[in-house]
Amino acid sequence: MFDTKIALIVRDDLATWQRLNVVAFLATGVASAAPEMMGEPYVDAKARHYGNMAGQPMLVFAGDLAGLQRAHRQGLERELTIIPYVEAMFSTGHDAANREVFMAEDADNLNLVGIALRGPKKAVDKAIKGLALHG
Repeated sequence: MFDTKIALIVRDDLATWQRLNVVAFLATGVASAAPEMMGEPYVDAKARHYGNMAGQPMLVFAGDLAGLQRAHRQGLERELTIIPYVEAMFSTGHDAANREVFMAEDADNLNLVGIALRGPKKAVDKAIKGLALHG
């Protein structure tokens, strides 16, 4: 049904609130990177208007640090849209600080707690191979 696939991957050793927080931030990154995937606004039976959401599913996976780093490398090799979230971002309070701590990371060994991938289905499937759906 869709030519593209969206995978949100969170580290399996995070507290529940951290997982949910990371997934929320990753989803906004995907929506920003691919505004064409957004559906139309919702209107209820009383003609009240609501915001819109993504028009395709986002699948949430869990993995350890090595699994996230592998998905990151595969995403780079396959030129997928990648939205990263590193552990140091938990200690910041705003977007500019997030970018600062991200820039300070070892680019070849990111301490990822979450990553979103979007691109052609087969390429995303190869990048997430071995990861399980979040339970």
